[in-house]
Amino acid sequence: MQIRIASVMVRDQDHALAFYTGTLGFVKHADIPMGPTYRWLTVTAPEGAEGVQLALEPTGFEPARVYQKALYDAGIPNTAFLTDDVEAEYQRLKAKGVVFRSAPVPMGPIVGAMFEDTCGNLIHLVQPVAPSGGKA
Repeated sequence: MQIRIASVMVRDQDHALAFYTGTLGFVKHADIPMGPTYRWLTVTAPEGAEGVQLALEPTGFEPARVYQKALYDAGIPNTAFLTDDVEAEYQRLKAKGVVFRSAPVPMGPIVGAMFEDTCGNLIHLVQPVAPSGGKA
């Protein structure tokens, strides 16, 4: 068994595609019509594991919208993205106008910063901290 697709709920798929590709630097992978309104829309991270996709799922019914808003209002990230240099990524994304909830802060085995994806989600940007004498 493998995890190949994870998803985030988004209010507007076109807006999400623009943010995740134009701002974050992901690449569109699949864009398949699924009826008159929605589509199967995935992106990949050029630096990520091969074959792993992020689905940009529309919040097409009320329970999805309620759940997404509840996470956001509680300050809970929808997912996390890993980076080798959280400070550099933080600076790069801030320069592109991404809104962060805080600068990168140490959190035990990680350094993390949470940002808003403009699609209704909080995303945790995480850099694993190498334990002394070894790799993370």
